[in-house]
Formats: sequence, C-alpha cells, structure tokens
Amino acid sequence: MRKPLPWLCFANPFFRSREYNQFEVRDAAKIMRFEKAQVWLSCFERNIVYPAVFMSALTRYAMPLVDKFGVLVAPLLVCIIGLKLIRTAFSDPSRQHVVLVWTLLFFNVDYGASSETFLIDYFFMSIVITKVVELILKIRFIITYIAPWQITWGSAFHAFAQPFSVPHSAMLFFQAIVSSFFSAPLNPLLGSAIFITSYVRPVKFWEKDYNTSRVDHSNTRLSSQLDRNPGSDDNNLNSIFYEHLTRSLQHSLCGDLMLGRWGPVTTGDCFVLASDNLNALVHIIEVGNGLVTFQLRGLEFRGTYCQQREVEAITEGVEDDNGCCCCEPGHIPNMLSLNMAFGQRWLAWQTTSTKYVIEGYSISDNSAASMLQVFDLRKILVTYYVKSVIFYAVRSPKLESWLSNDVIIEQLVHMHDPGYVDVDPCLYHNIDEDYDLHLGGISRSSFMGCYLGWIQHCVSRRSEPVDCSRDSMLVTLCFSLCLLARRALGTASHHQTASLESFLYGLHALFKGDFRITSQKDEWVFADVDFLRKVVAPGVRMSLKLHQDHFSSMDDYDDHAAMYDAIVNHENNMVISHEGDPAWRQAVLANTPSLLALRHVFDDGADEYKIIMLNKRYLSFRVIKVNRECVRGLWAGQLQELIFLRNRNPERGSIQNAKQALRNIINSSCDQPIGYPIYVSPLSTSYADSNPQLTSIVGGPLSFNGIGGFIRKLWTRLRLRCGATCHSGGEPSDDIAPDLSTGSTAYPERYSFRADGSIRSSSYRSSFSRGPRSSLATGPIGIRTSLRATTGTHISKRPSATASLTQPHSASVTTPTLTIGSLPEEPHGRLVQLIDTGQVYDSINLCRPIDVQWPSEQMRIKGGEKFWKDWHPEEGMVGVVVHRWLPNHPDPARRSHVNRTILLVKIEDHYVPVAESGVSDVSCEV
Repeated sequence: MRKPLPWLCFANPFFRSREYNQFEVRDAAKIMRFEKAQVWLSCFERNIVYPAVFMSALTRYAMPLVDKFGVLVAPLLVCIIGLKLIRTAFSDPSRQHVVLVWTLLFFNVDYGASSETFLIDYFFMSIVITKVVELILKIRFIITYIAPWQITWGSAFHAFAQPFSVPHSAMLFFQAIVSSFFSAPLNPLLGSAIFITSYVRPVKFWEKDYNTSRVDHSNTRLSSQLDRNPGSDDNNLNSIFYEHLTRSLQHSLCGDLMLGRWGPVTTGDCFVLASDNLNALVHIIEVGNGLVTFQLRGLEFRGTYCQQREVEAITEGVEDDNGCCCCEPGHIPNMLSLNMAFGQRWLAWQTTSTKYVIEGYSISDNSAASMLQVFDLRKILVTYYVKSVIFYAVRSPKLESWLSNDVIIEQLVHMHDPGYVDVDPCLYHNIDEDYDLHLGGISRSSFMGCYLGWIQHCVSRRSEPVDCSRDSMLVTLCFSLCLLARRALGTASHHQTASLESFLYGLHALFKGDFRITSQKDEWVFADVDFLRKVVAPGVRMSLKLHQDHFSSMDDYDDHAAMYDAIVNHENNMVISHEGDPAWRQAVLANTPSLLALRHVFDDGADEYKIIMLNKRYLSFRVIKVNRECVRGLWAGQLQELIFLRNRNPERGSIQNAKQALRNIINSSCDQPIGYPIYVSPLSTSYADSNPQLTSIVGGPLSFNGIGGFIRKLWTRLRLRCGATCHSGGEPSDDIAPDLSTGSTAYPERYSFRADGSIRSSSYRSSFSRGPRSSLATGPIGIRTSLRATTGTHISKRPSATASLTQPHSASVTTPTLTIGSLPEEPHGRLVQLIDTGQVYDSINLCRPIDVQWPSEQMRIKGGEKFWKDWHPEEGMVGVVVHRWLPNHPDPARRSHVNRTILLVKIEDHYVPVAESGVSDVSCEV
C-alpha cells in the first residue's frame, strides 16, 4: 500500500510520505506513523515471534530426532537446522511466513506421512520456496523480454531469432527449471529471444574487488598535469558524486530499508536510483540482522541515447494515459487506465518509491564562455581578481615580514616612484579598469585611484595597524603583486587576452595553480613562494566566486565593507578549488556546504569551460526495483558476447534500449570493459545504528557498553534528583552536581537560572553562598529547579559549588551546553602543554571511515588544518583536554584509530587532536 502504484491498479499510494507532493525536497524525510508501526511490528516478528516458534520446535522435536537418527547425528542436525532457522528469521523475515504456511499445509494436510518433524520439514521447505521464487522470477523475465508487442529488435539477428524461438518454448522452460535448481543465470543469446543457461555465479556476481581509482593530482606526474591535463573528462570528474552517494547510503540505507522506504528487500535484489543527474544501480549483496552490504554502480551523467530513453520511461507519468484498447474513454479518478494497468504488468521493473530523500549535492554547471563573452564582464572579473589579491596580501600574517624584507624592498624600489608606468603588452585597456590610455599602461597613480580605498579598508580590518598612505611600502607591494597577477594571467593566455578562448585557457591555468613567471620584473616573487601560494592563487579562485555573485547582486560589492565580509564568508563556508586537487575530493567527502570549481572538458572534440557549483542539500531519487534474474541474465549475456563470442561492436544489438527490461542501463553497469560505469564502489556495509531516524524509534544497539552507560546515567540522574529534594539548607552540597564533562573548557564558572529551565554562565558575589531558600533562582542551587523542570535540561560544567564561590572574581567562560542524556563516561578538563607538534593529528576530521568519531560536529569542523588556516599549534601552547580516544575502546565514540591514546585539546577557539605523549600536564584537573 506504500507503492506508488498499489496492485498496479491505483495511481497513488494509500500511505504517502510527507514529501510525496513536494516538487523540491528541502529537509530530511519525516518519520511517518506507518513507518513507526512497520518498524515495531517487524521487530516484534523478528525478535519474538519467529525465535519463539523455532525455539519451541527445537525443544519439542529434539528427542524425536535423537530417537530416529541417534545421539551422534541428531545433535548435528539440531545445530545446523536451528542455526539456519534463527539466521533466516533475522536476515529474511519477510519471506518466513510463506515458508511457515507452506510447511504446515504441505506436511500436515497433504503429505503428512512424509513429515520428518517440523524442523526438517521447515529446513527443506525454505530451500524449495527459495528455488520456486527464483524460478518465478526467471519465467517473468523470459515472458516480459520476448513478449511480441514490446520486443525491440536491436539487430537483424533479433528479428531472425524471434520466430524461431517459439518452437523451443518447452526447452526454454526446462532450462529455467534447471538454472533455478543450480542458481545459474539464464541469459539471452546476443540479446535475442533465444535463452541459454550460463554457469553458476555467486550473489556478488563479479569476481573483481572493485575500487575505482580517480585520476587527480595525487596520482599523476606534474608534467602530465600541466601538459595533457589527465582526468579532465566529465566521467572522471563526476565519479566523486557517486562516491559521496555511496557514503550517504552507507550511513542511512539499512535504517531506511527497515523503515520500509524501499519496499521488501532480500539478498541479491537490484535497484536503480534515478534523479536529474545521478543514475546508479544498487546491488544488495547481503542482508543481515541490523546490517546491509551493497555495491553501487554509477552511470554516466548524460549517458547515451538509449540510456536517456530508458530514464524517460522510468520517470514518465501514468495518470495522463486514458487509453482502453484502441480508444480513449478515460479512467476512474486515482486509478490507472486499462492500457496503463496492462503495460505496468509487462515490465521487469517496478517503482517502489518516487521520493526517496538522501543527503547529497545539487550540481549546477554554467558555461564560463557565456559569462565572460563581453569585455565588460571580463573587466569585472579582473577587477575582483586584483581586489582579492590585495585582500589576501593585506590579511597575510607574513605582511610585516614582507614589508621589512630588504631583498623585496630593493627589487621593488623602482615601483615606489610616483611616476612609474608599466607598459607590458599583456595589459589591456578593455579588461583593466586602472589602465591609463594616455600613458599606454598602468601607472602607480591610476592604480591608487582605483584601489587605494580598498587597500585602506583592508588595513583597517587588520588587528595590527600598518602604514597604508599613498607613499607607503604596502601600496607598492600591492601594486607589484597586482601587476604580477595580471602578467601571470596574460602569460597563461599567450598574451591574447582579447580572445575569449585564450582568456579562458589562461584563467583555468591559474585556477589549477599553473603559474609561470617569465618576466624579469616579477622575479622578486621568488623571495617567498607564499606570494603565489597564499596570495595570487586564492585570489584568482575567489575572483571567480565574486564574479558569480555579481549576477545576483550587481551593486552590493561597490561597498568595501560588504565585499570584505563576502570574501571572509566565502573563505569560511566554501571550498574553491580545482577538481584535480585532492583537497576537492576531501571537501566533498567531508560534506562541505558549498564548493566551486572551473572545469575544462574535452568531450567528443568539444573544448568547453564550465563553472561547477555544488550545494549540499537533500536530494530526491526515484527507487526502481528490477527483477534480479533480469539483471543477472543480462550481465551474463554481456560476458558471453564480449569475452567468448568476441563481439566488440560498440553499437551491438544487445545493448540497445529495451524499456521493458532497462537493458541499456543494466548492461552499462557491468564491470569495465564489459560495461562503462564511471564509478563502482567496493562492497560497503550500512548499519542500522548509523541511521538517526531509526535509532530515535527503537534506540541504539544493545551492548554491554550501552547497558553500563545507561546504568551510570540513571544513577547520576537519581543522585541529582534526590539531592534536589532531600537537602534542607540553603547551601548546596558539593555532590549535588558532579563534574560533568561537556567536551569543552573546564575553567571555573558561575551560574544563574533562566526561565527556560537552563543554566547560563554569569557572575555573582560570594555573599550568596549562604543565602535563604528564596535565592535558589540566582545561586548555584538553581540547578535543582531546572533539573526538576525537565529531563532534557541543558547544564554547563560545574566543578563544584565551593570552587566557584571561592573565586568570585575569576573570568567567566561560557561553555557549550550538554544534555544529561549525553553525559560522557569519564571526566576531563586537565590543563596540558603542547611539547611536540610532530604528534598533532591535523587531518582526522574529514569524515573518512578511518577517522575517529568526534564528540560534536562543531568540534570536528574546528579540529583540522582546514579551519585553522594560517594558525598552527606551536610548542608551549596551553589548552584544556575536552575528549580522549583510547585504542581498542569498546565505544566507537572513544575509540582511537591508531594504537595510541589521542587527546582533544582546546586551545583558544581551536580543537587540536594530539597524541598523549605529545603533551605534558600543567595542573591537576580543575
């Protein structure tokens, strides 16, 4: 009743999700009541009903088996049969009721004399039912594939084989029975209506352990990066999105299957996920108790003509069809027409969900040529380029050392002359705003006329003042850097900036970091390579984003403050990088909110530049369940045709579109070189406890560690509540609120009670230490009131009441709030000093499977070099331990990914993971 087309008669599902009628999904899928009911009923069935039935059968029929088979064979039978029954009850509960009913009816009603006790009967009946289901799927595939009214002849051989297959129908069905017995695929010969039995395959089908290698700058030579630009094809660049989709499915798939969002799922099932850009085949390899192993095969974004026709067949509507045989009388409201209902029954696939919501990236690509077609638009880009270079130069922590560097000053002294003019031929009056037509170049005075105000504004936003007058060395440095940046663009464009193609070529070269200093005027930059790495390179990338913003807010950046804030915001919340940079892949897999790249694509002779914009959001997919015997048969047919029959024709008939079987999509998903998927994931396992929606219904996994944590939390809550109700004095005792680790700073704090039932940091005088009972609202005893008010109370770390009373003038430090339901198991808060920066882990916050689990998302974001940027931990720095990861800890949230203890130390606004041997204690715990 949750299917989009219930019983293939109705046009709408009876049980609809909240997102069903939404055109564009904006939030995560909402948990519906029928989903909660399904989870609880399936849990009851899986954990109580079937185990009770099987344990009862084991208890009842154990002795009859001993009497019949003896004391040696009977225990072995009981162990094997009992293990299979219990395992199937947990891994495939959706089919057990069929097996149970058939076992009871067949051996109790029809053939009671053949019964060998319920255990053995059920064991063999489960095997028979599995083979019968496989036979039914094979017959459905055959009939659907060779139906005369929908057969697609991809070649002349198909037209020849169609009539000759009719006399051999009996042999065809005999092959179906034999192949079902051996679980072998039944594949169409050369894609025709003639079927033959292939050899036995495992559920995984493909023997290769697949790990798609993506070509980027980390695995190619520098010379090939600069000259041939490998990996610039769309397929290689787009494969990262399927890798991210695999990570998202790994996080949520098992829980979504238990919520019934994909319908009934068993081992070996195949699904197609279809959206505007992404089309992938998901192969379910194994279904266990609370886990699902799958493999994802991503197809080309644009795909072939045949693939597009099949995608259209998947996404086409069904309510517009009014046909009934040869006329169009219409149809009953909310029901399918007769023709559509008939057609839906002759398909090897079925839509199980039209709005499956999962986290991903929306992809928008705009042609860079159309955005830079006219000179005015190129002038705006160059202006933003210059301003971005000035921004990064003024904000650099090395600015003061640059201004005092004698080598740099000596080489720039000639540019300090007020009458200096640069007449380099790469400078062009149509794209340089500060170009002086009278002097034939860019002078110092024309540069200051355009950019002096911007320089002074950037200096005013610095924490340390710097001289920025017209004759200052800072203006000279900015002038030199801007000339160098424009000369680098002109050199990369082969001094043909007037040509759009040359301009885009040069812009892309700078965007990927290919700076070639060929002029003697710019050799001063080699005094410090950070001029190129930290000033010019980010400047050209930021200018592209500012140019994008120009189309939506044309006049906003005329104000210096607005533009400065925009650059800072983009720098903090967006990754702007070349797609070949490993940082791009890390940013995508780390779920960075927004990304921007300039892509140069060579495809079918087309030389095109695209601006790729990614925004993290919730995506909507159509989920199509494909007959798994259809998939296995078509895969086996492709292997036979290409490997054994040596048919290398790229337009062979067996891969032409067949909408009733999705033949092209299935064949395209074969392993290379049989098919051409752009990404094939390794076998990935999704666990039920990684889906937050499922855990909110049934709770987390049952483990000794979880039981112990629950008991400790319950004991802590009892102590807090009993302390709040049993104390009679106005002075709180020290053990009312024990030390609670918040994952943040542990300095002494003061508290006051707020009306919302939480505690906030504040200051108060020590005179309140022995106030009357009415002072509970303002003193530390206010904790009692808030705890009685709600169990979800937010509390800050409170070392002890006496500690805060004895230090009435110490600084107040606000810490993140923490719910009682998430209290850590052990206290932290000791002050440590960093003694070895070589033991700092600055890249374990990228959300990779090998990384540790962080206490909070905020700590993870601030716990790596991406957030630190120009700040780096130095020896001698002092911070507070807020978390600890231990090797082989049973709790994944506290488990270290290496064989050493790692401390998470908060230093100012940064979180620094460091090995325990890399710090020394400064004081005992506060």
